[in-house]
Amino acid sequence: MSKTHRALAASFLVLLAAAAILWLMGRPPICTCHRIELWGDVGPQQSQMLLDWYSFSHVIHGILFYAAGALLLKKVPVERRLLYATLVESAWELVENSPVIINRYRVATIALGYRGDSILNSVSDVLMMGLGFWLAKRLPLWATIMLVVILELIPLAIIRDNLTLNVWMLLAPNNAIRHWQAGA
Repeated sequence: MSKTHRALAASFLVLLAAAAILWLMGRPPICTCHRIELWGDVGPQQSQMLLDWYSFSHVIHGILFYAAGALLLKKVPVERRLLYATLVESAWELVENSPVIINRYRVATIALGYRGDSILNSVSDVLMMGLGFWLAKRLPLWATIMLVVILELIPLAIIRDNLTLNVWMLLAPNNAIRHWQAGA
């Protein structure tokens, strides 16, 4: 088995381990509504479908992880950098679906009724990060930057949220932003 195949297999095993840990944490495998849909509409069930508005954020994670690896781990093969990115993203999915962070989202953001992700959505989020990583490797820098801008602006315009606001509101909640996001 080549180094590339070993690194990809290790990334897959990390994803499987994260899914198993989410199961042990009591996360539902699919939406608690017992449906599997491609796209989750805004609301409490959106993070339990395969994809949702926050899938764009995970693509951006992959782009950022690729950029960080390219800057900080220049001598590390790209396949191993993908493994590291998969470890970080999978760890985030575990933290994001812990009771502490779920409650933080409910209190500090507009995510009223948020119950956390289904395992299906968490696995999809890690795969979306992988897509972002792959796109950053393949696209020219200008196209990657434009993609990040587009992936931030579309959800901002449609649901009044994006990766930037999500992180901001999680770390330093702001009532003016929360009221704007709520359409008030």
